[in-house]
Amino acid sequence: MFDKILIANRGEIALRVIRACREMGIKSVAVHSTADADAMHVRMADESVCIGPAAGTDSYLCIPAIISACEITGAQAIHPGYGFLSENARFVQIVEDHDITFIGPTAEHIRVMGDKITAKDTMKDLGVPCVPGSDGGVPTLEDAKRIGDEIGYPVIIKATAGGGGRGMKVAKSADEMEQAFMTARAEGKAAFGNDEVYIEKYLTTPRHIEIQVFGDGKGKAVHLGERDCSLQRRHQKVFEEAPGPCITEEERARIGKICADAVAKINYIGAGTIEFLYEKGEFYFIEMNTRLQVEHPVTEGIFGVDLVREQIRVASGLPLSFEQDDLEINGHAIEVRINAERLPNFAPCPGKVTAYHAPGGLGVRMDSALYNGYSIPPYYDSLIGKLIVHGRDRTEALARLERALSELIVDGVDTTVPLFNQLLAEDDIHSGDYNIHWLEKWLEETYGA
Repeated sequence: MFDKILIANRGEIALRVIRACREMGIKSVAVHSTADADAMHVRMADESVCIGPAAGTDSYLCIPAIISACEITGAQAIHPGYGFLSENARFVQIVEDHDITFIGPTAEHIRVMGDKITAKDTMKDLGVPCVPGSDGGVPTLEDAKRIGDEIGYPVIIKATAGGGGRGMKVAKSADEMEQAFMTARAEGKAAFGNDEVYIEKYLTTPRHIEIQVFGDGKGKAVHLGERDCSLQRRHQKVFEEAPGPCITEEERARIGKICADAVAKINYIGAGTIEFLYEKGEFYFIEMNTRLQVEHPVTEGIFGVDLVREQIRVASGLPLSFEQDDLEINGHAIEVRINAERLPNFAPCPGKVTAYHAPGGLGVRMDSALYNGYSIPPYYDSLIGKLIVHGRDRTEALARLERALSELIVDGVDTTVPLFNQLLAEDDIHSGDYNIHWLEKWLEETYGA
């Protein structure tokens, strides 16, 4: 087991990893920018190292500074959290070249799954169901129109190196193909330095279902059920729950086994999430995230496992601490992402937190790095906390979420809390009758946004 781990991240996820380390008797090292000198993860870690100025490109994305911090402190492993360098294959390779353990998948697995076309081809070969679409990249508009005619409209054009909703455009008919194709290519080039795109059938009323998998790197893997992440704005998740309200036990067992078998075959190590669009009883692979997810706490809630602890164990060479048969779902869990944003336009709202009170009580968990007097910097993602609730069933979880939201106090900045209060008044939320388009339609009807 490691003696010391460096966390190459900030905010609530850095705190999450620090807590796991402390429970395991492992020393933790926080890295931080100059803007984060007073951040909670810096205060809570055993050691801290400043790695650069405020901008993420000069600090949390600066590979030489992070490697130097490891060498200075004697950290034997790096936990990347999510975002920043967590899915950067080059970073992983450099870490391994310096005889430091990367707590996550191999560089090769990250590289394969980071390219959407290669990932889709790999999953097809592994028996994972995929959305109908192009076989690889689509080089010309003429090719795009031909594929659109073959698979039928609507279609979605996606940047192969895309993520976070960028480089994705829908063409509802052949007349819309040219603008969608050219825009997706331009966005891919601007955001990722790669204008290659591919095309898939655009499902009209799908849900977003993701399967949590975990491998030991030696040909053994398990799945930990599904999460429903269908409530999204501009392809960004805002509300996640487990288990999915529309998934049957038989469907869960079927797709879970397919996913676990797939990652076992490639000797995948650590946590991963295989994401699907789900419509009319069928699952269609869209991508695999080779890291811990923002929404991992809902899976921890229903299975009673610590996924970060398991990541550390497996990375150190220990076997999985549970078998597939040990994993039984207990109740229902929901997570809402609390962002420092001003409604209705969701404009970032950095600033000083003049008062903060986290909700508590049975079945309530608040993952946040906020504290009274903390100044939220303007340089990073607007996520400032995750409120997670667990109940005996979905009805109790929703009631608990409503109660917990009423207890949460974040003064001094605007947050997305009012959005969730409004959503909990909607019948569709309580019935679970929604898909990936529901929230954007509701926002348009409610705010004109």
